[in-house]
Amino acid sequence: MQQEIPLSGGNASEGVVRVGKTVRKPWTEHSPGVLEYMRILRERETDLPEPMGRDAQGRMMTEFVPGPLAMDSPTLSRAQLGRVGAMVRAIHDASEGLDADALGLGPALIPVADPDLVCHGDLTPWNLLVGERWVFIDWDGAAASTRLWDLAYSAQAFTLNDPTTDALSAAEDLRAFLDGYRADAALRAGLPEILPRRAWAMHDLLESAHRDGREPWGSMYVDSHGEHWRGIARFLEENSQVWNDALATA
Repeated sequence: MQQEIPLSGGNASEGVVRVGKTVRKPWTEHSPGVLEYMRILRERETDLPEPMGRDAQGRMMTEFVPGPLAMDSPTLSRAQLGRVGAMVRAIHDASEGLDADALGLGPALIPVADPDLVCHGDLTPWNLLVGERWVFIDWDGAAASTRLWDLAYSAQAFTLNDPTTDALSAAEDLRAFLDGYRADAALRAGLPEILPRRAWAMHDLLESAHRDGREPWGSMYVDSHGEHWRGIARFLEENSQVWNDALATA
């Protein structure tokens, strides 16, 4: 029998193990839809871990892709931020025409009005492997969203996730990410307003989860995450014009 090695690094990794060249995690009612979404994206030439069905113990099984997480690696250069932006764009484009309900995906962790695109929902440095292959992992939260809402979270997580950084320098990082994404004028114009709204939505999710006892989000709220997202949201609000100027001149 192959050894089971517990995997960590995410905020909800309980029960996630590596077995040989596979990752196993608890099966949910939405796992079939997640696996099908992953299969379709790979069929549409998007690189991500291969979905491998259900193991003998009833767990969801996907390919294990070796490599460190971006959040544990040296700071990404602007060229690399552009590469990540292009990856997010490829995922969004490959998701066009899919229906979250038809796939059997679950509800979005943070819903958005008028969703029209199936999205990963957490394309962030804590879900990006940067080894021989650069791939996003943890697709379990895939759900209906919008391109702008999903892009705002990814762009913020990769470029505006430290409120102590110089805003002008961070804005150049943001522009590199959006250039890689090949964002059009409408996305660039809408992003500065959506960035703080998306950050406050994360803060409010954690705060309400703490109040209602929903885990793991409730514990995250008191374990620095609530304070972090509050600081990020204010940073994004205070420098909205900086982001607007950087994207307007791109």
